[in-house]
Amino acid sequence: MRPTYLLPLRREIAEQADGELARYVRDLAGSCDVLVVDGSTPAVAQANAAAFGSTVTLITPAEDLRCANGKTWGVHTGLRHGGEVVVIADDDVRWDPAALARALAMLDSCDLVLPQNYFSPLVWHAAWDTGRTLLNRAVAHDWPGTLVLRSSALPETPPYRGDALFENCELLRTVRADGGRVRVAGDLFVARRPPSVRQFLSQRPRQAYDDLSQPARMTLMLLVLPVALRVRGRGLALAIAVCVAVAETGRRRHRGGHVFPWYTSLCAPLWMCERSLTAWWAMWLRISGRGAMYGGRRLLLAATPGRVLRRRAATRGRRPA
Repeated sequence: MRPTYLLPLRREIAEQADGELARYVRDLAGSCDVLVVDGSTPAVAQANAAAFGSTVTLITPAEDLRCANGKTWGVHTGLRHGGEVVVIADDDVRWDPAALARALAMLDSCDLVLPQNYFSPLVWHAAWDTGRTLLNRAVAHDWPGTLVLRSSALPETPPYRGDALFENCELLRTVRADGGRVRVAGDLFVARRPPSVRQFLSQRPRQAYDDLSQPARMTLMLLVLPVALRVRGRGLALAIAVCVAVAETGRRRHRGGHVFPWYTSLCAPLWMCERSLTAWWAMWLRISGRGAMYGGRRLLLAATPGRVLRRRAATRGRRPA
C-alpha cells in the first residue's frame, strides 16, 4: 500500500519558501503520495506551489475542520484526504528511504510507529536541546516531530482534539485510548534540521508548557530549582554527575551513539537548568489562564489525560468499557 506523506505547513513571509525542503519533498514523491496542507499566506503558498512542482498535492486547510492549533488543523485536513497509511511530519523532518521502509514494515504489527529524531547538522543550540532528548530516552522515550500512522486507528471526526498544544501527545493518547497499538522505535533514527537561534529561544516556554500534560514530570521539573538553590559544593557536583550519567544512559540506549555524539550528554545539566526555570514560567502561564503561544494563538490545554480519552472512547464503542 502506497503511503501518504502528510506535511502540514504554515509560513508567513515569502522569503521562507525553502528550496531544500522542496527538493526533499519532490524526492519523496517517488515512494509516497505527498500531501502538503499549506496554511501559509497567499504569497508564500504560491511560492511553495511553484517550488514543490506537480508531483506534490497541495491543499489548504478545510474550514469545517478549523481548530485552535494550526498544525492540528492541517493534520486533520490531510487525514481526510490521505490513505490508510500516513506519515505525519513537521517541515524540518528528513526521512531517508531505508528508515521510511523500516517504519512502514513495523506498521504491519501496530497502529502507530514513533521513531527517534536527531538533529543534523548539530549546531550549538541543537546540541543543547539534545540533552533533553537523551534524558527522555533514558527514562521513557523522546517525542519526535514525525510518526507513522494507520488512519483507521483514529476516530473519524474530529480525529483528536484540536485545541491541545502538545498535538503529537494528544494524537498518540487518542490512538491508545481507542485500543490502538503503539510501537516506540528508539532505534529508528530520523534526521531533522535544527531551528534558527531565534526559533530555538521562542520554543523554550512552549516546550516547558508541554510538560503540563505529564504531571509527574512537571512536578520534578518544578522541584529542581528550589532544590538546586539549597545544594552546595559536593552535592551540586554529584547532582550534575548524576544528570550526565542518566543522559549517557539515554545516549547509549537503542544504539543511540550512532547519531548522538558523546559530548551531548554533557549538555543535559544545561538543559535541566533551563527547564527548571521555564517550568515555573509555564506554570504561571497556566495558572494565569494565558496559556502558551503557538502559531499566533494561545492554547491553554497541554494534552488531554489518557483516562479522559479512554472514557470517551468507551462511549463511542471503540474499546471495551
